[in-house]
Amino acid sequence: MDILETDAYDRRQKRNTSCALCLSLVPFFLATAAFFYTRTPDFAPSAVAAGVKAAPTLLLAFLVLSWKGGQSVLGVAGGLVSSAVGDICLVWSELFLHGMGAFAVAHLLYAFSFLSARYSPLSSSSCWIRFLYVLLFVMGGGSYVYLYPYIQKAPDAAVLTPAVGVYVALITLMVALAVRTRRAATLLGGLSFMVSDLTLALQIFKVMPSLEHGYTIVMITYYLAQLLIAVGDIKAVENEDDFAKWKRS
Repeated sequence: MDILETDAYDRRQKRNTSCALCLSLVPFFLATAAFFYTRTPDFAPSAVAAGVKAAPTLLLAFLVLSWKGGQSVLGVAGGLVSSAVGDICLVWSELFLHGMGAFAVAHLLYAFSFLSARYSPLSSSSCWIRFLYVLLFVMGGGSYVYLYPYIQKAPDAAVLTPAVGVYVALITLMVALAVRTRRAATLLGGLSFMVSDLTLALQIFKVMPSLEHGYTIVMITYYLAQLLIAVGDIKAVENEDDFAKWKRS
């Protein structure tokens, strides 16, 4: 098999994989649609509400496990399960700290996965990548400084103040490592997660009045982030050059 035939075969394989992946994502889209359809302004905290909210993230976790196997338990699949725990906790406002802790664990697992060989950078470091690193850490630190006086007004400020600081550091690290991968889905997923969390924080800590569709914005960007991170993990493979592929075939 010459190199042209190998390239054609690779293209067919990628097409088939993409089609299979799209079909595998149908349950996630149906569960997400069910969440937005069933949620109303008087959405009362309950076990059913928690299950409906966590279902899309859990389905993504099962999808990643089915494609990547047990190795993803300490990576993206594990992060998705931990995120689902966070989803459940945040249904009840009194479990906010527990939910934040679950999401912090998720960011650690994502960061651990992004450091693996499957996510090795596709190219050498460039100026715009370094600039993006600096921008991310400035945004993370700036967000915490901006939120700080509002966090101080919360009833449990003594616990929330350091907890939010640690959380901001972890999500910023996760997004920075997503940038390091140079993979579009992973990078956009990390950035979408940061947008979702910042939008939620601005409303929870009463930095601004609750937006009419504020929670919808939070959940759309959140589910989009999890989807992109999951798809990025499924597609992440160790780099191989064309000669190695041709030789193996």
